Amino acid sequence: MAHWSDTGGPAGGKSGELRVPTAIAVTSADMALPAQDERTMPAVVLAGLEDKPLDQALTELHALTEQYGYVVVVCSQATPEPVVRRIHTLRSLLESDRIALFRPELPPLGIAVLARQLRQLASCDLSPGLLASAGRLLTHYIHAGAVLGSVARLDRIPVGLKAHARSWMPGSQFAVLAHPEPQLVKVAPEATLKGPEFSTWMLVAKGQLQSDWAAGLGTRWGVHGLRETPLPAESPVWWGTGRMVEFCGYLADLSVLYQLVTSVRQTSCHWCGLDVIGDRCVFCSATPPVYEPPRALEPRTPA
Repeated sequence: MAHWSDTGGPAGGKSGELRVPTAIAVTSADMALPAQDERTMPAVVLAGLEDKPLDQALTELHALTEQYGYVVVVCSQATPEPVVRRIHTLRSLLESDRIALFRPELPPLGIAVLARQLRQLASCDLSPGLLASAGRLLTHYIHAGAVLGSVARLDRIPVGLKAHARSWMPGSQFAVLAHPEPQLVKVAPEATLKGPEFSTWMLVAKGQLQSDWAAGLGTRWGVHGLRETPLPAESPVWWGTGRMVEFCGYLADLSVLYQLVTSVRQTSCHWCGLDVIGDRCVFCSATPPVYEPPRALEPRTPA
């Protein structure tokens, strides 16, 4: 895809802060999952970003900030570096704190799920700062993993020598949970991974591996239901193999997501003034100032 598709909708603000729409952007169309419900905002897809002439990309991104007010770009650690560099370059040239780049330590399918959760919340009365920083909070409730045909090239989580050796055995499969806590087991009828202690849905994306183990895991986790989606192009890069089935357990109910975000402590960024969750503003990257405690005066010896 060589164009940017951008659609949006109403976004909210809170008392005392300018009400501006907020766009949730992804860097490829396969990271823009179908809407979870009728209130889910469509994603802004920054496709072919690194291939565009710089002035064209600059003009289009500036138009997005003028249209939506704030833009949150959500991408994975496997997003090609030329794309990431281009985003940083454009943000610097625009000299704008209204563009945020958020790259949490989640596999690509988990990133797509997180972006959709933010798109759900974009329909609520959350200010741009709260919506952007909600991403950090919601990552704690995402259980992301995969069934792999090999872990020989997996470097995102610790892999023991025994598992590496078994990767060379024909037919070996491994179940890996990358987030929130790394787990790795050899696929077997009795094998399982520790799942969430709350009710979730499960999303499954099949690659070049024939396996129904992830569906069985969903049953053991007691998920509400299981849905399928195409495998993101970045997933084989992140997991080190295309022989895989990626899965993700997530919260789908908008009211639950909203309650999670609004129930935690909020502060104002001392630099840009946006409301934030946590100790770092996603837009301007400022952290709370650190003040040194006053020191007692040392007694002076008379000359």
